[in-house]
Amino acid sequence: MPYVKTRDGTDLYVKDWGSGRPVILLHGWPLSADSWDPQMMALADAGFRAIAYDRRGFGRSGQPWSGYDYDTLADDLADVMAATGADSDAAIVGFSMGGGEVARYMSRHGGKGVVAAGLVASVVPYMLKTEDNPYGTPEETLAGIGESIQKDRAHFFRDTFFKQFFGVGVISHPVSDDVLDWATTTAMQAGLKPTLACAQAFGHTDFRPDLGAFSVPTLIIHGTDDATVPIDAAGRAASVGIANSQLVEYDGAPHGLFATHGDRLTSDLLTFLGR
Repeated sequence: MPYVKTRDGTDLYVKDWGSGRPVILLHGWPLSADSWDPQMMALADAGFRAIAYDRRGFGRSGQPWSGYDYDTLADDLADVMAATGADSDAAIVGFSMGGGEVARYMSRHGGKGVVAAGLVASVVPYMLKTEDNPYGTPEETLAGIGESIQKDRAHFFRDTFFKQFFGVGVISHPVSDDVLDWATTTAMQAGLKPTLACAQAFGHTDFRPDLGAFSVPTLIIHGTDDATVPIDAAGRAASVGIANSQLVEYDGAPHGLFATHGDRLTSDLLTFLGR
């Protein structure tokens, strides 16, 4: 079943590996399900059923004009779970933007079929800096992302965004130039409209009202040097607001943990899911 058709007719590309208890993985912006490949292989080898899909507008999925709000994205998750039969005894794990889909699914769909949740370098609970969210990202910074994308999307992703994303600097180079090239190529597969609309969604959606809907054990993983989604407004705040949550901080780690700290991330996920 390479594609699932959502309730509004959008085709989503789905990867379904292994058998056993289902683990649904939500990717970050502006990548695709392929970013989860090492973790999917490890989960399948460990006896889990690993499922990941390209968010609408990204990767190999359809690119409709609308539907890039988190209510629709949570409905997409529900549709994938139902179509694959992974709607019971499931774990849902979201990286970065994908964490918002986890949170909104828990509230909008009552966490149906979910027994465990994971938030990895997630935007939950609120990314925008406001008077009551002082550690968030300023509006002008978020607006600058959209402006840079419209001016020269490929240059912005390759030479600015993904260097910060993976913590690449003058001295630090935790990933190869090939990874930066792959990430840029993947990002460019997305449509311009969904790229901009999803940036608007994850930067301005307040998930604080959704936190009370987490009624299952929840693993929160975040890097302390995450410059893309700062830990104080995200991982640490989420751990305070989500009951029965466990926060694991990766000291000195940037945002793109699946690549920079992939082995540790895989080990922590397997330990958590194996409980």
